[in-house]
Amino acid sequence: MNTAPTSLPLAHLLDLTADAVLAVKSGRSLNDVLAKVPAAARPGVQALSFHAMRWLGGATEVRNIVAPKVPPPNVDALLLTAVALLWPVPDPPYAEHTLVDQAVNAARHRTPAAANFINAVLRRFLREREALVAAARHQPLGAFNHPLWWIERLRHDWPAQWQALLAANNEHPPLTLRVNARRGSGEAYVHRLAAQGRAAHVLTDPALGGQAVVVEQPVPVTVLPGFAEGEVSVQDAAAQRAARLLVGAGLPPGARVLDACAAPGGKTAHMLELADCDMLALDSDPVRLARVQDTLNRLQLRARLQAGDARDTAAWWDGRPFDAILLDAPCSASGIVRRHPDVRWLRRPDDVTALARLQAEMLDALWPLLAPGGRLLYATCSVFRSEGSAQIDAFLQRQGPQAARLDPLSPGHLLPLADNANTALPGVAPALQDGFFYALIHKT
Repeated sequence: MNTAPTSLPLAHLLDLTADAVLAVKSGRSLNDVLAKVPAAARPGVQALSFHAMRWLGGATEVRNIVAPKVPPPNVDALLLTAVALLWPVPDPPYAEHTLVDQAVNAARHRTPAAANFINAVLRRFLREREALVAAARHQPLGAFNHPLWWIERLRHDWPAQWQALLAANNEHPPLTLRVNARRGSGEAYVHRLAAQGRAAHVLTDPALGGQAVVVEQPVPVTVLPGFAEGEVSVQDAAAQRAARLLVGAGLPPGARVLDACAAPGGKTAHMLELADCDMLALDSDPVRLARVQDTLNRLQLRARLQAGDARDTAAWWDGRPFDAILLDAPCSASGIVRRHPDVRWLRRPDDVTALARLQAEMLDALWPLLAPGGRLLYATCSVFRSEGSAQIDAFLQRQGPQAARLDPLSPGHLLPLADNANTALPGVAPALQDGFFYALIHKT
């Protein structure tokens, strides 16, 4: 059993996890909810809530069968949590009868009158699990554990890969590290981990510069050697491509670089690890901007930080053009669902439309700030074409071929699928990258 990492009573963890599920169903981010969970309980609640988010669709369809009259939200959240945790997977988090017993105990704490109901439904689910799961999987929600609109959008955008993409979203993400190029190499860091008894390997894709390391067994960052000293950071392999695409080709010392949506600072720091540049890190959220400063402090790097809306350039731009601009634009986060399994339940179809409009506004606002001969890297952690290829096609049409040129080495859409011929990375094992889109555009 893959037991949640805590010694707290399981009933208490289930109670808190049900609160998290209820919050997500009410539209709140799981990250925000987990930040307010007591520190002692947070690792266990995170593990259980992530599991619940991955199988919430199937749990909902089962509940629709066994309890057609939806119970009150407080009860429903606990029931859905328990069914999701009992969903048949190769490595269940707890023994089934322990889970049922503790879920009933949690019900006695949060809604005593519903304890018998929770007990009856969960025991029926165990008795009839095979048939109930099969019935749930006859519905798209139960089969794919994503909202119907999300399923249909992927089917439209990726007709040959949509089912594999949905399945990949329910996998556990790897722990991928970026070794600070100013402090050491990926190979050297793998040897340091081996001395601790931790297996790891360097990703051999040339686009990652030998600095990307995958740790075979995820661990808290606090136990990573050199993390506190800024020798290594956590960053997905696909995200590590951004800095090398924009500044890895070489910038003159002191070149002016803008990271237009900088928080939480991973790409800002990576660019500073690779190039001696005059960096402006901009973000619309002053609270999130503080996280950028924390990241830079840990890595012993320097940048100018400014709060501001990237579209309102008159409010923050000093009039001097930039040699390079990174626009890691706000997006649906549809490419990082493995790391944020609540995203699929939080997003709505209108959100994607609104985000695509925002991305276009940012592109049009920032392009005039780029010096002739400069380059802009547009990035989103999305697999939806409206936030990727369609967005850039429209931008290039607005600018015209005399003003903007797409670099032929632009990766385009990177999908978290090893068998996708257009996106597989040499030397990267199956599903070792998140979903991203990159377009490198030169100003002529």
